Amino acid sequence: MWAELLPVGRDPAGGYRRFAFTPPELECRAWFAEQARRRALPVERDANGNLFAWWLPPDGRRGGAVLTGSHLDSVPGGGAFDGPLGVVSAFAAIDALRARGAVPSRPVGVAAFAEEEGARFGVACLGSRLLTGTIDPDRARGLRDGSGRSFAAVLAEHGLDPALIGPDDDLLGRCACFVELHIEQGRGLDVPVGAASAIVPHGRWRFGFTGAGDHAGTTALADRRDPMLPFARTVLAARSAAERFGAVATVGKAEIVPGGVNAIPSSVTAWLDARGPVDDAVRRTVAEVARAARDAASAHGVAVDVAEESYSPAVAFRRELLDRIIRVLGGVPVLPTGAGHDAGVLAARLPTAMLFVRNPTGVSHAPAEHAEPSDVAAGVAALTAVLADLAGA
Repeated sequence: MWAELLPVGRDPAGGYRRFAFTPPELECRAWFAEQARRRALPVERDANGNLFAWWLPPDGRRGGAVLTGSHLDSVPGGGAFDGPLGVVSAFAAIDALRARGAVPSRPVGVAAFAEEEGARFGVACLGSRLLTGTIDPDRARGLRDGSGRSFAAVLAEHGLDPALIGPDDDLLGRCACFVELHIEQGRGLDVPVGAASAIVPHGRWRFGFTGAGDHAGTTALADRRDPMLPFARTVLAARSAAERFGAVATVGKAEIVPGGVNAIPSSVTAWLDARGPVDDAVRRTVAEVARAARDAASAHGVAVDVAEESYSPAVAFRRELLDRIIRVLGGVPVLPTGAGHDAGVLAARLPTAMLFVRNPTGVSHAPAEHAEPSDVAAGVAALTAVLADLAGA
């Protein structure tokens, strides 16, 4: 399975580029459907574009399901493991259970959630947010990608009715819990497999700076309204504010208009990602960055608008489920994560948990992201044991 998926969506600049509903991600979706077909698992696509493959018990019951899986999309230049590892491992775990003659007493579902990274439409975990009702459907329909295409238009192009997106209480009501396997996105593990205790609070903010475009050679410095200057101050403020409040803050994306070497920009739009151990650390960091942006913009005759695009408060995974998983695995390290996941979003509606596979490089969202085959095998074995216990297989 891994060999089939590995070539899909390679970025010539390195890593992978599998944005939601673009040809590489659609190829990954086709791969998902084919894996389900090979295993005679019925596939369901919900109104939000999420995919589910179901291993049903002999009586055909659909309630009380144990859901697992992850996502198939990527950030620009992302690693191979973030997301797909959880989907591949889920199918592999079902194979392992079937190979030993196990039969589930409750359904096991393999999920592939849409637009988890938010790389195309700007809101992370969009598919699971819609499913759980944590984003307004009207807002989601109006989200636009870099080319100006709306989420609604893209869904319609792929046979989904944008009017129907939103929470699905029936589907969630059929699920008893969700367990997501994921590569660990730091250096927190010194053994092959661990479990997550919590997801730290995190969010994204858009900063829009509007100045005046002009000629780079003929416009005196005193006459300029250059939005690049308050933008640069904002980037520096993000670092200093994060250090002050014990958070992390990153400006990883910016759009400069018109983007000419010999032209003063007319506008700059930048996105801030901020995360921290507690909500207060994140909020204070962002507030300080916003003050610095407004002060710098005022000093240079530039207008600035700051908008929160998404925010996820701290998520502590359900202790009862976590303790059960630890018992099944005979004890594993438990650690928090600074990365957002669909499991964190689903936690508002379901008991959720996460398994981590060791990442020896400690790098994620970049080509150096890695997991050793032996550790991947250990992750599959761990997920198999957990699904067997939870599904009564």
